[in-house]
Amino acid sequence: MRKYRYWLILVVLSLLLVQCAPSAQAPAGEEAAPAAGGEEKIELTMWTHQNPSFIAANEAIIDRFEELHPNVTITIESFPYDVFIQTLQTAMPAGTEADIMELFGSWVCRYSDRLAEMPDYVMTYSEAEELFYKAPLDGYYCGGKLYGLPNEFNIENGAVMVNKALFEEAGLTYPPQWETFEDLLEDAQVLTKTDGDMMSVSGFNFVTVDGLTFQLLAGILQRGGEYWKPDGSGLVFTSPEAQATLQDMKSWITEWGVTDPFLFNGESNWVGDSFFVNQSAIGFIGPWIVPEGRRQYEEIEFDYVPLPNYAGDEHLFAADAGWGKVVSPNSANQEMAWEFIKFATSIQENAVDWNIASGTIPALKSAAEDPAILDQAPWFEASLQVLDYGRYVGPLPDRDKFWVEIVYPHVMGVLQESETVEQALEAIEAESNAMFTQ
Repeated sequence: MRKYRYWLILVVLSLLLVQCAPSAQAPAGEEAAPAAGGEEKIELTMWTHQNPSFIAANEAIIDRFEELHPNVTITIESFPYDVFIQTLQTAMPAGTEADIMELFGSWVCRYSDRLAEMPDYVMTYSEAEELFYKAPLDGYYCGGKLYGLPNEFNIENGAVMVNKALFEEAGLTYPPQWETFEDLLEDAQVLTKTDGDMMSVSGFNFVTVDGLTFQLLAGILQRGGEYWKPDGSGLVFTSPEAQATLQDMKSWITEWGVTDPFLFNGESNWVGDSFFVNQSAIGFIGPWIVPEGRRQYEEIEFDYVPLPNYAGDEHLFAADAGWGKVVSPNSANQEMAWEFIKFATSIQENAVDWNIASGTIPALKSAAEDPAILDQAPWFEASLQVLDYGRYVGPLPDRDKFWVEIVYPHVMGVLQESETVEQALEAIEAESNAMFTQ
């Protein structure tokens, strides 16, 4: 069984972790030992985040690759999410990162000056456009150069989770057949429960870090607006489309009463937990949550159903690029590292198995069309129908800061009525644009 190194340390010790990490290059003056059959032995290291489903998915693909290349060994080293980010930030300047790194696509352009550019012999961007959906691929395309390939189409919009037990208990049609967003809200009102003055079941739990940001961006696009400046130099959130969207989101609480943002949010009764214990009836969260949810709560019965548009006729939405793989410029074996990445992401069978094991939507078009996907993950169906409508969120200087420190707290301020819609959007615009000058 493959051995993994799980470093459970505090973020403040990440520098020590990096100092202990093995170099991607062989020590000077030493030659690689020959493998059986006379081929040179190649040892690669891959870094990823500590997610059991992702680790299992990567392990299976690595095993297949090593069977085809007996002289190659790929060792996975995994980190808690926050530690992983800190490790990348300290390892890359020092040149001690792994040969292969599984990065979230929306980070790639931020690190591109410390990544290897994909050689044309592996794949050109025009060739990749034929194979991959544009939204996930464009996170790996920076300044006219391709720096890796995606495994995942990271999607929050397009579908919502619905809890079968709570729908049937309320006497509502299951699965629901909503035609408009108002239809969803009407069901959510019925599904909402209170115990005295306290909400015990959220009819529509959408108040999360991802949920608030993705809904704001989708609402702007569906109303025909744009959140990027025309020259791409910054962001615009004081538009009429942004104001209308955020006012609508506020009304779901103040007028419809479908959730309580003080009790159900990113820190309390998070949708990825509360849905699986029958405290959220409709949950706004991507299908990536399913493997971990079912691992803990096997008996829960649910469906993913199409999410009606907030506005307009087309289900336009912004998407993160999703998880994929890149190569270190300091690797002594870049050619083999690229061969593995192409093997793991662009071969349909491998991509399908990776997506099924990790519970993620495929970035590879042929994988999304493979019947095996829906055989193993039928809850993907609603999400798969809207992939062509997604676009990459764009080259944010710091994706996580934008989500966690800027959009989420200000939209929460509106929902909890400590900020007006205008104040929140002005702050989001100013703080977002400050990232471009820091």
